[in-house]
Amino acid sequence: MMQMLAAGGMPILSDGERQADVDNPRGYLEWERIKQLPQDPACIAEAEGKAVKVISRLLLSLPTERDYRIIFMQRPLHEVMASQDEMLRHRGTFKAEANPAFISSAFERHLREVNAWLDGRPNATVSHISYHRVLSEPRAVANELAQFLQTALDVDAMARQVDPALYRNRSK
Repeated sequence: MMQMLAAGGMPILSDGERQADVDNPRGYLEWERIKQLPQDPACIAEAEGKAVKVISRLLLSLPTERDYRIIFMQRPLHEVMASQDEMLRHRGTFKAEANPAFISSAFERHLREVNAWLDGRPNATVSHISYHRVLSEPRAVANELAQFLQTALDVDAMARQVDPALYRNRSK
């Protein structure tokens, strides 16, 4: 998603700290400082007018004084977990003894909590985007994103960023 937004002409808040690797060969386009959001909610001011990747857990720390347009990527949980496991294996930090049922249940509870929180936020407009729909209808999704973000974006350039070959942790 971040690659799509960047290609479309959306300014991205990224520090280049996390480099491309086998798990994400195009790079991460992340901003490490966003991890400080719970301790320093004012840091979000640096993202004004830009796209910044924020993991779902940190959304709960967004200050109420600002308005947000949130693109919430949705992917089947078992694929997310498979992707995370593979990334941890590549880094040498995978723990085989972890209970997948427990982790899955915790993720599901977390997502319900985040979605309920977002539903109750008048200052947050959310677009839920299906990962699989991005793969199957990249141009349509790019058009919807331009409308959602209320900005002129190069939807053709956005659609060209979608590479189905990078979809490696598939539903079974």
